[in-house]
Amino acid sequence: MTATGEASAAADTAFERNRRRLFGLAYKMLGSVAETEDVLQEAWLRWRSADRAAVRDEGAFLARTVTRLSLDVLRSARVKREAYLGTWLPEPIVDEATPAPDETVELASDLSVALVLALERLTPLERAAFLLHDVFDMPFAEVAETLGKSVEACRQLAARGRIHVAEERPRAKSTAEEGQALASAFLKASRAGDMAGLVAILAPDAVFRADGGGVRPAAMRPLFGAGRIANFFGRMIRLNLPVEPRSASFVTINGLPGFVTIEADGLPQTTAFEIADGRITAVYVVRNPDKLGRLMEV
Repeated sequence: MTATGEASAAADTAFERNRRRLFGLAYKMLGSVAETEDVLQEAWLRWRSADRAAVRDEGAFLARTVTRLSLDVLRSARVKREAYLGTWLPEPIVDEATPAPDETVELASDLSVALVLALERLTPLERAAFLLHDVFDMPFAEVAETLGKSVEACRQLAARGRIHVAEERPRAKSTAEEGQALASAFLKASRAGDMAGLVAILAPDAVFRADGGGVRPAAMRPLFGAGRIANFFGRMIRLNLPVEPRSASFVTINGLPGFVTIEADGLPQTTAFEIADGRITAVYVVRNPDKLGRLMEV
């Protein structure tokens, strides 16, 4: 292998060594797998063309690159985000394999829907400062260099971000068996309009969020409380809406138990659950076809 080939191979190895953390950083910034992959591709191209001999810390260099690229995407998508119809949820990351117990904890923390939703409520700069400092352990001096702000400004940005996300990490974890059992019970009760059955498995303060993107019918606002969620599904039955799916597969979604269904209209839907103390505390349903392209390709 030539010296150039060896250098390119070393660059690729270094990038792959950091890929998982970079994916998590971009996904938390953007909430979109497609946009995250585009950012990583551009970051890889910039990494290969960089003067790597002058790079003291490859992880910090790549994190800065991914953050700046993600900020560019957020700026260009600002109007689209502001005009989004109904509840916005991140593009689901679906894994048909059940992760090992230690991986479940890591995935749920790293890719948590609740965390991405909390970050979505921040400004792009607050989001970036919080992630780089609190998640990536980057010193504020380097955060300031990355964002083009003063150190004190970055401290304030990260502090505001910290306040918003402090309560959003998953409160508890469930075993794979418990998660699948509750997911199965929810699927059965919700599609039958079994309101009592739903109330029995939902926490009293459970929240239901559904993202149809204005393309497919979905609850336009979050539903709070087991009773309201149960009433929503009971109303669907009373209105004779098509609620029985063509098929259902139990999967892991963003590290959470859930299932993928093919609905009566032939399109996929994902449903993921947060669970604490043996009950469902949050339900996340994604129906927007723009966020389910990978499932429609299968």
